[in-house]
Amino acid sequence: MTGIDRPFVGRSSVKQVEEGTDLSPKFDKHGLVPVVTSDYSSGEVLMHGYMNREALLKTIETGEAYYWSRSRNCLWHKGAVSGLVQKVKQLLIDDDQDALWLRVEVVGGASCHVGYRSCFYREVLIGTSQSDQLSLRFTETEKVFDPDEVYQNESNPTIL
Repeated sequence: MTGIDRPFVGRSSVKQVEEGTDLSPKFDKHGLVPVVTSDYSSGEVLMHGYMNREALLKTIETGEAYYWSRSRNCLWHKGAVSGLVQKVKQLLIDDDQDALWLRVEVVGGASCHVGYRSCFYREVLIGTSQSDQLSLRFTETEKVFDPDEVYQNESNPTIL
C-alpha cells in the first residue's frame, strides 16, 4: 500500500512504542491525537489542535499541516481558505506516541482564525485571589489580518 492507505505499525510493546522506530500513534477513543504547533524559527506556540489518522497521513505526505476540526467535524487543511498555510519543517511525536508537535513556517505570518499571529494571544493573570473575577490580558495587540475579510464566504462556527 502507498499514500494515504498505508497503515501505521500496530502497537506491540512498550519497548517498541517508546524505544523503537515504528510510527505507532495512539489515537484517543474519538480517533484523535492532540497536536501543539509552534513557529519553527522562534519556538512560539501558535496553536493547539487535533489530528485523526487521515490528517496525520496527509500532513506527512504533503508537508503541509492538516487537522481534524472537531467543531466542523471534517478534515481541515490549515490555510486552504485564508492562504495562511503551515509548511511543516519538523513533526515530532512524544515518547508514548499519543501527542504530536509540529514545528512550522507559516505562510502569511498568522495561525489564528481570529486574526492574531498565535491562537495564544491572551494570558491568565496569575496571583489573582479566588474571590476576584478572573480576567485575561492581551499579549498581542494587533491582528495580522482581518478575519471578516478573509472568511467572508466561510462559515466559521463560534465556540460558546
